[in-house]
Amino acid sequence: MNVFETKLPGVLIIEPRIFRDDRGFFLETYQQQKYAEYGIDRIFVQDNLSFSVKNTLRGLHYQLNHPQAKLVQTITGRIFDVAVDIRQGSPHFGQWVGVELSGENGRQFFIPEGFAHGFCVLSDTAHFSYKCSDFYAPGDEGGVFFSDPFIGIDWPLDEFVLSDKDKKYGNLNDMDPALLPRFKE
Repeated sequence: MNVFETKLPGVLIIEPRIFRDDRGFFLETYQQQKYAEYGIDRIFVQDNLSFSVKNTLRGLHYQLNHPQAKLVQTITGRIFDVAVDIRQGSPHFGQWVGVELSGENGRQFFIPEGFAHGFCVLSDTAHFSYKCSDFYAPGDEGGVFFSDPFIGIDWPLDEFVLSDKDKKYGNLNDMDPALLPRFKE
């Protein structure tokens, strides 16, 4: 597999080795020892699968007291996936990185704890799978508005389908700092 660093330390793009033939393909989606060699040494405790239609945007979500590192991938379809550093005191505060993930390219995206995460669907439909390093805690979830001008994400769509919850999130600089994770060196 190939692992690529991004402009945000700890956020990684992973290209697993895909074995293709006339029957289809095989790829290893996770192997603890191999991933640990690249610093992905979390114990993943929960796997999730979501299905979304074209133009759906989910995010930008995070958990404060139960922060989750995530290893994400698209099983079918195409998405644009984003990680935003929202850690108070981080030299990269408010910066983002995005990557296209698809069932075809097999890429994965590793997002450490302390980052907000979101994605939008580029294909007609998409199945999106992700591993989490902590359990989902509904009362602990926070979010940042997807089109916050301070962050300035260059989403590859012009119109979006959002949940009521995601429409109500505020901008990063307007948030109470007590509701954001802290940067730890």
